Amino acid sequence: MSPASRPIGSPGGRIVSHLTPIAPILQTARSGSGLGSVAKKKRNFDPHAFLATIGEGRKSLLFQKNRGIFAQGDTADAVFYIQTGKIKLTVVSKTGKEATIGILGEGDFFGEGSIAGQPLRMGSATAMTDCAILRIDKKAMMEALHREKEFSDLFVAYLLSRNIRYEEDLVDQLFNSSEKRLARILLLLAHFGKEGIPETVVPKISQEMLAEMIGTTRSRVSFFMNRFRKLGFIHYNGGLQVHSSLLNVVLHD
Repeated sequence: MSPASRPIGSPGGRIVSHLTPIAPILQTARSGSGLGSVAKKKRNFDPHAFLATIGEGRKSLLFQKNRGIFAQGDTADAVFYIQTGKIKLTVVSKTGKEATIGILGEGDFFGEGSIAGQPLRMGSATAMTDCAILRIDKKAMMEALHREKEFSDLFVAYLLSRNIRYEEDLVDQLFNSSEKRLARILLLLAHFGKEGIPETVVPKISQEMLAEMIGTTRSRVSFFMNRFRKLGFIHYNGGLQVHSSLLNVVLHD
């Protein structure tokens, strides 16, 4: 597993946050970089339509909520594309500790390590909601990338944006407080900074999972969530609604 995707514990020493780059979520909001740039490319090229043209090696699959898609250690022989729903990516250490390293939704790829020579899955993928997913064999994916330049450009842009996100997560873990890390994760889950109106965070994400994602305890997450709610940054109304005002926590030194 690359350093960028490896779960990282809280740093031993306290580092003053104003010595670090402004939280990456601000850059995404201002410049439209990261995953937002991929959305712009999608307007000029429809991956749904193109992927539907792939013949042999493509299979549409339906997964019910909490169903495993692949497990850590499985043979890495395909790439997956999310048509509808949300999935989570997790890794388990040798001591049995599990960490959530990503939550993906419609229009995202995952399992791409298979086309980079990864023989076995380095983590697991599980459906968080009912999902419709396209499974593309490694060979078929490679042929599609070589055949269709626009699709290749889109896929490369997506991989670069994911790599940037992993680097931002690393910086976030090393330099920012757990409160800022939680605020950033909530903003990302609400698609803040992407095109369109920020959405309610769906599906419901447990405080335990949020604690795993930011490298802190559930009790700390509960404390900060209550503070965010009292300040009006979030509220519960059949789901967790995240307001853009939560950005104040990310920007505050």
